[in-house]
Amino acid sequence: MDHELRSPRVSIIIPYYNHGKFIDETLASVDRIADKKIYEVVIVNDGSTDPYSQERIAEIAKSGQYKVINQKNQGVCAARNNAIAHSQGEFILPLDSDNRLLPEFVNEAIRVLDSDRGVTIVYCDYNLFGAQTGVRRAGPFNLQRLMLGNYIDNCSMFRRSLITEIGGYDPFPPLIGNEDWELWLRAAFKGYKFHYIEKPLFDYRVAENSQITRLLADRKKGNANAQYLMEKYKDYYGPQYIDEMILGKFRSGFAGNFFKLILKLYFPKKFERMVAAGKLRKYL
Repeated sequence: MDHELRSPRVSIIIPYYNHGKFIDETLASVDRIADKKIYEVVIVNDGSTDPYSQERIAEIAKSGQYKVINQKNQGVCAARNNAIAHSQGEFILPLDSDNRLLPEFVNEAIRVLDSDRGVTIVYCDYNLFGAQTGVRRAGPFNLQRLMLGNYIDNCSMFRRSLITEIGGYDPFPPLIGNEDWELWLRAAFKGYKFHYIEKPLFDYRVAENSQITRLLADRKKGNANAQYLMEKYKDYYGPQYIDEMILGKFRSGFAGNFFKLILKLYFPKKFERMVAAGKLRKYL
């Protein structure tokens, strides 16, 4: 009975690669959660090569306060999948090793999941810090918007049953930086319900040379992402959605390029007509 009381409800999973200078700040944010029995922390060291990062993760493992797993470098998707496999919580909360949780996140997300068994994924707004500041508003769930680009951050709580039923993160290399987007699409297409908490519940570090910054700057890789997802989910990126996409208002950048690519690859005649009419000018 005592063991059951001590079993964590939430597994906070942290992939770690050469983030020795940030990990203490990340773990300190987790430690501010008042109820220590409600969560566990599972860190997967994905073959860090930086000497300080290696030393720091060894010290963290030795402390015994967190579960630390070492693996050869396989990428963030493999690290998250490995962390989930070694976790015990009813709910999973991914946290990057350079970001920070706000202490109320865990309890607020659990309340949502406990009050509505139909909800599988809980996401929220977040604060930017580092190279950018401000609040990033995610907004209510909308499938068509999600199909055009990811607006739900990886730091979202979901039921373990999601991974059991649909599988873990897709390790396809071009998805690195968008692996959470693919998981959310897979969940949405299979009918899982998302719930939006309209306030910031974690801090997202924006680095000058961050992975997502490099990804957005690399149009070729972005197009590889789009083509892979459209082929994997070709039953959903079809004519039944195109009219709604055309009527929507899209920002320039990845979402606009993705929309343009959908039209060009699968609806070339419509694409040519829209270009001729000047309706796609800002995406070209």
